Amino acid sequence: MMRTRADVAALVDHTLLKPEATEADVAALVEEAADLGVFAVCVSPSLVAAAHAAVGGRPEDIAVATVAGFPSGKHLSAIKAREAALAVESGAAEVDMVIDIGAALAGDLAGVAADIATVRSAVPEAVLKVIVESAALLSLGDEHTLVAVCRAAEESGADFVKTSTGFHPAGGASAVAIEIMAATVGGRLGIKASGGIRTADHAVAMLDAGATRLGLSGTRAVLDGLAG
Repeated sequence: MMRTRADVAALVDHTLLKPEATEADVAALVEEAADLGVFAVCVSPSLVAAAHAAVGGRPEDIAVATVAGFPSGKHLSAIKAREAALAVESGAAEVDMVIDIGAALAGDLAGVAADIATVRSAVPEAVLKVIVESAALLSLGDEHTLVAVCRAAEESGADFVKTSTGFHPAGGASAVAIEIMAATVGGRLGIKASGGIRTADHAVAMLDAGATRLGLSGTRAVLDGLAG
């Protein structure tokens, strides 16, 4: 399938989650997002209000996304939920939450599901993406753990499952992980590939494997590698 620059851009969350990011950086991110024609910008919770203000009269063109429990996932569920709720109050339309990876690897799927459900109930109007840190699950656990976590996310009301924070040493998005995730919940939940996607070829490979959204920080470089 031939994927044009515009086709791919429309599936991108243009991301800035560096701890040193400023409000000025967010304003520049939003301007670049508008120029590139991406779906959303994704920023840290403390910068959601700045992103929302920068989007201004263009919320129908650029969604504002943020993260919760980022990047470790080791926050108490109530903290993740409150963080998500405050972000939505500040203008976020989408929340990407991180699960407790250790709980998943220990087989505590009920705890993982409860964690997700707590955040889901706090932001019923938002799009909820669940970051499963797929590279860690596959390297430290096995395929069955990734499948079980994706099923728990679906059962708990998530809208998407997402590969990675981009901060874990195990790595980011892979075609293998996307294929497993898509085989498990594809067609019912969205699949977001994120973490280490720096080239057009990698981005297209993620989409071909079943991803329906991409999280990119080097968006322009990726899109510049595409025709159209």
